Amino acid sequence: MQTVGQLLKFKGDEVFSVAPQDSVLRAIELMAEKHVGALLVMEQGKLLGVISERDYARKVILKSRSSHDTPISDIMSSPVITVSPADTVHHCMEVVTRERFRHLPVVHSGRVVGMLSIGDLVRAVIQDQQAQIEELERYIAG
Repeated sequence: MQTVGQLLKFKGDEVFSVAPQDSVLRAIELMAEKHVGALLVMEQGKLLGVISERDYARKVILKSRSSHDTPISDIMSSPVITVSPADTVHHCMEVVTRERFRHLPVVHSGRVVGMLSIGDLVRAVIQDQQAQIEELERYIAG
């Protein structure tokens, strides 16, 4: 099973963030621009939370709040559950399944080094399974 560090080498370590005082509208615009479903909420290099499309739908739209006037700090998910580059993809799948969220920040030595989505994790599991199948087929074929 791959580690998070191995997965990030393939995926890349680019992360997008907003500040807690930014408007929710700013976050949604950035998500659309970058084609991502969640952003890190950071201040002076410190990870404070995560804001996702789900947070927006449930905490702004359904409550008839203003995207322009609502600060991110009011709707972000916090505290943040993180993983390290040494964790396995299997462990990450357990975390996102148990906690029922779709994005997982990767932190090493107190610094954010990446972000994984459930799509990244599923893709890695499928690749692992395909490699195992191919290995078994080679073994059976002799």
